[in-house]
Amino acid sequence: MSQSYDPRHTAVLLVDPYNDFLSEGGKIWPRLKPLAEEVGLLDHLRSVVGAARDTGALVTYVPHRRWEPGDYETWNHPNPTQLGIMERHSFARGTWGGEFHPDFQPQSGDVVVAEHWAQSGFANTDLDFQLKQHGITHVVLVGLLANTCIESTGRFAMELGYHVTLVRDATAAFLPEMMHAAHELNGPTYAHAITTTDEFATALKGAQS
Repeated sequence: MSQSYDPRHTAVLLVDPYNDFLSEGGKIWPRLKPLAEEVGLLDHLRSVVGAARDTGALVTYVPHRRWEPGDYETWNHPNPTQLGIMERHSFARGTWGGEFHPDFQPQSGDVVVAEHWAQSGFANTDLDFQLKQHGITHVVLVGLLANTCIESTGRFAMELGYHVTLVRDATAAFLPEMMHAAHELNGPTYAHAITTTDEFATALKGAQS
């Protein structure tokens, strides 16, 4: 991997690390579990976040809207995912499923941005403002889902002028075809680098030294 990451200007964007996605008993975990376990998702998320904290890169939480009663019900154009959230009450505010996974709790110095309503972590949030205030030029996307929020946030980041990295084994999706599309078909149209957890951690730590 030839990419270089200066920790002072690099942010790891941890997208939607909720119990409903990542924990046994979560509403959505059963759909994700086969691919998540195949790629070693949880261990790789721990590694990426740990490398960021070890080097001083900015860990930035990019959370989805936590469902509340009445959400989307009066909207003119709720999208299919939002209709599903209305039915399942995914990431419901005030519930265990709407809490961050125990291994991914914000720490001092981390940034938690405003919740996104749809798929992009930038649309209608303070993510761009926060990154610019911290001098970030490079964003590294991990979390869920590879073909929805990760892709939408990554595309938006590229449009705003950020260097975008996807970490293929620190994300997951419901089907192998979705992962293939995210990394082999769509990712190369907007991402500046598509890498693995080990490659990224080595590059980040190498830049620090």
